[in-house]
Amino acid sequence: MTAHTQAADPAAEAARTAAPCERGATVWLTGLPSAGKTTLALALAERLRAEGHRVEVLDGDEIRAFLSKGLGFSREDRHTNVTRIGFVAEKLASHGVKVLAPVIAPFADARAAVREHHGANGTEFLEVHVATPVELCAERDVKGLYAKQAAGEISGLTGVDDPYEVPRDPELRLQTQGREVAESAAELHVFLTERGLA
Repeated sequence: MTAHTQAADPAAEAARTAAPCERGATVWLTGLPSAGKTTLALALAERLRAEGHRVEVLDGDEIRAFLSKGLGFSREDRHTNVTRIGFVAEKLASHGVKVLAPVIAPFADARAAVREHHGANGTEFLEVHVATPVELCAERDVKGLYAKQAAGEISGLTGVDDPYEVPRDPELRLQTQGREVAESAAELHVFLTERGLA
């Protein structure tokens, strides 16, 4: 896997050499609806907090209800929503917070814009693809979206009748099928440990 590069500057280098509990970063969990992104983020956040880290979870649904209230689901509105979340995430991460962002972010250009914003500020950005197959997501259907789409009650469901652009080169591709939440959260924790963040 190709390593993503960050802008090199003294502040960024100092951040990377700080103790794990003092290092901020954005961990963006992208994946289909009902892939398990938020469940994983909450499980990881609990473990990190127990270890003394400052952690914030920027849940996509909560952001929609507050920061992005009034936005629809057009490609332009989705881009605006994702970049808003990315802006907030970078601000927090630049002050030593571990930001976990379980946000679908279906389009590669929006995710790239968030990565670029982080890079321009010397803030670490890690993309994690929660690679749960659409069949399993539909089976879980925690919000009933897949059932509504199948019944013709809604349209524009990401990964079904609206695009989801799978990350080509994420820092981590997390396979969740056939695994307990604790196993996937543990893999995420190992991943952060290897990066000097946990």
